[in-house]
Amino acid sequence: MKTIFTTGQVAKICKVAPRTVSKWFDSGRLRGYRIPGSQDRRIPREHLIRFLKEHGMPLGELEDEATGKILLVGAEPIIRSALTDLMNNDQFKMEFAASGFEAGIQAESLHPDCVVIDFVMGRHESLMIAQNLRKNPEYADVVQIGLLSDEDNAAGFDRTIFNETFRKPFDSALLAERIKTLVGRKKQLA
Repeated sequence: MKTIFTTGQVAKICKVAPRTVSKWFDSGRLRGYRIPGSQDRRIPREHLIRFLKEHGMPLGELEDEATGKILLVGAEPIIRSALTDLMNNDQFKMEFAASGFEAGIQAESLHPDCVVIDFVMGRHESLMIAQNLRKNPEYADVVQIGLLSDEDNAAGFDRTIFNETFRKPFDSALLAERIKTLVGRKKQLA
């Protein structure tokens, strides 16, 4: 993931001439810095993403970097609905899976930053999904959150599989904030 861009790289992303990017920079609309002893400009990733969003420009190749991808597995309709309402759709893309099989297919195509697994589909299946994701090097750094049912306790399984666990009933707004924080840290969302 590239964190600093030249004016030429920004021009390619924005599909404009490099001189246009220099004008944006010189006018203060696009923030960045000059390399000491040189006229070369550098634009940090977060400033570029913010600039593109503020001006309604497509993120292009940065879209994958700028959007947190969340996979919600086996979640009850009320939780799905609450999280969909609470997550900022500009910064987060949410997909849903009803079973472990579906979760595997979705994970393969989405490459999520966060997987929320609801234990309502059964403790065994929930743990298998989490363990399989942790074993796969492609998904080793994926944030995993377990939603434990009110009668289920966290005893009897390795909680280190999950970055966080929530016991039902819980505040959906708190869950949404934790997802935003954990994924935001991982992706350094602007």
